[in-house]
Amino acid sequence: MTKDPRGCDVLVVGGGMAGLTAAAYLARAGLKVRLCEKEKKTGGLVNSFEHDGFTFDGGIRAIENSGIVLPMLRQLGLDVEFIPSAVSIGIGRDVARVCAKEDLRAYRGLLERHFPTSGEDIARIMSEVERVMGYMDVLYGIDNPLFLDLRNNPGYVFGTILPWLLRYMLTMPKVAKLKRPVYEHLSGLTQNRALADIIAQHFFRETPAFFALSYFSLYLDYRYPRGGTGTLARAVEGYVLAHGGAIDTETAVVKLEPGRNLAVDSKGQPCHYRKLVWAADQKALYRSVDLASVSDSKTTARVRAKQKELKDKVGGDSVFTVYVTVNLDKSHFAKTASAHFFYTPSAAGQSGADLAELRGGGGFTDERSCIEAWLRKLLSLTTYEISIPVLRDSSLAPDGKTGLIVSLLFDYALVRHIQTLGWCDEFRTLMSDGIIEVLDAGIYPGLKAAVIDRFNSTPLTLERITGNSDGAITGWAFTNRPIPTVSSLPQIAKSVLTPVPDVYQAGQWTFSPSGLPVSILTGKLAADRIVGALAKGTRN
Repeated sequence: MTKDPRGCDVLVVGGGMAGLTAAAYLARAGLKVRLCEKEKKTGGLVNSFEHDGFTFDGGIRAIENSGIVLPMLRQLGLDVEFIPSAVSIGIGRDVARVCAKEDLRAYRGLLERHFPTSGEDIARIMSEVERVMGYMDVLYGIDNPLFLDLRNNPGYVFGTILPWLLRYMLTMPKVAKLKRPVYEHLSGLTQNRALADIIAQHFFRETPAFFALSYFSLYLDYRYPRGGTGTLARAVEGYVLAHGGAIDTETAVVKLEPGRNLAVDSKGQPCHYRKLVWAADQKALYRSVDLASVSDSKTTARVRAKQKELKDKVGGDSVFTVYVTVNLDKSHFAKTASAHFFYTPSAAGQSGADLAELRGGGGFTDERSCIEAWLRKLLSLTTYEISIPVLRDSSLAPDGKTGLIVSLLFDYALVRHIQTLGWCDEFRTLMSDGIIEVLDAGIYPGLKAAVIDRFNSTPLTLERITGNSDGAITGWAFTNRPIPTVSSLPQIAKSVLTPVPDVYQAGQWTFSPSGLPVSILTGKLAADRIVGALAKGTRN
């Protein structure tokens, strides 16, 4: 152990769920852990905040277990109360509630009503969805063994784990055949472009077909922590502190000297470490590495190769979000849809607002009128994710009032371009007004007149708060060729390794496709690797 008073066995950089999970398991192992988070509080994209008596979620709107979240909480002895979070899917003023597998019939009926001449295509698509749901039942059909005490439960190993492994091995080759982008896959099932759009536009650009179609299983797995999604982060943070871990907020690590096992934060404070977990933006990791401290030429070459590989890679899709408080009781919304609602105002399909319309000569047009017209068209065609926290937990809004969180996938580069043109504030107003008008004219009549307050966040907001490249909300974009990280589930244990000596990684940039369960899983994998390495006295 170093004599540095701020030194530690393990330094964790980034206080999102990956960093918190890693810190919790490292503290559980009796190691001296210090976590640095650049914002005022931990949680990253798993956070909640209060505004004038309303509680909003600043990142994810619900939590899927995927055989990981609940076992992690049980293993750490944490008690988080979850509320069921049923999903609704709507087109125009037509809504299907999806609470159980049987409700896929309601979703199928929704599609058939809006695409009456495509019945056979819809049947093929729904058959494909059901097939993928079967695969999901295998992949996440048991609690992840990483979060179980298997030594003291041999019956579970032989009675559950081993039979599951056989089904898993038989299923993975089938999953591998569904890696092409979902829109391309759907286009093989229907020639109706709008029908393919209405399903594919729920997802990020070029999302693999398996990952996209598996969401119908995830919808059934959604749950909501009482008090808001940030309750989950607060629980794990509390575990870290209760087990001797230190958490430094408003502290960003800006420099690493791997040859000295030294990190320097934004305040100029040094911290020596034996091992380090980087649970933040991956480009930031490689920007921070000072290779002058590394004497081994092979290590230097590997790090430089990684820096070169990441240089032109981009983060995944971002979102524009408007938070709205209204003078309407929650019952006004409960009769229309559930608290988690994917809403598309038109069945025309988002291909009618192709971003390519704004491009010319290698970049976006500078014509504000063209961009504004395109934005209005986008708002009429896109799919919105609407979350109403008070429909799950009545304490999250004042009596007789409701708070809504309304998001749509949005291109980071376009917002950055608008900022350079000097009308970002007007853009934010146009978007917020447009979203409220679309909802008022469609699924929530009377909304506009009842608005008390509204505010918003853009991809630039997310970039600033999270530090994520391109304001990404799920790590690397699927459009990268290749994606610069492990993307094969059987290889996920290797995803936490880096070429930087004694530095491991965890979180959404570590494995693709990503999400909350993967962030927690990689945090645990990194912690386990470090505990083993320190016990053996080895380096990565």
